[in-house]
Amino acid sequence: MTERGGTAHDAHHLHHLLMEVVRTAEFALMAHVVPGRPLSMSQLFAIHELDHHDGMSQRELAERLGLEKSSVSRLVADLESEGLVARERDPGNRRLYRLQITAAGRRLHRKAAEVLHERYEGWAAAMTPQERDGLAAGLPALLRVMRAGRG
Repeated sequence: MTERGGTAHDAHHLHHLLMEVVRTAEFALMAHVVPGRPLSMSQLFAIHELDHHDGMSQRELAERLGLEKSSVSRLVADLESEGLVARERDPGNRRLYRLQITAAGRRLHRKAAEVLHERYEGWAAAMTPQERDGLAAGLPALLRVMRAGRG
């Protein structure tokens, strides 16, 4: 039986593998990015976005992260209570808050990026050249079809 160019078994296998990647990243990797300070992937992605696009609103951050506004509101409140993000009123629209990453947030982002980069390098070194090539070709293709199906 085929489904859009692949077998049902292939789709099931890919689903299983992707779930394992997400599970491994969230539970095994994220708890050790910065020792003593466990982060969720959403928190790390938010810090990353704010370090590169400082001053965005919570709505803009929600759009960038693909999360509901209520989820981002709780996420930002947690980051703010940890001293990683500050909310400031927008002088042009007093109903809006602009999010500013703090110096502590920038340091955390840099440290997390260093640790993750080291891990990625280690994982890549443990793979064969053929495995790295396959992953380098397959992941962009998967992202392309996933993004095409967002609409």
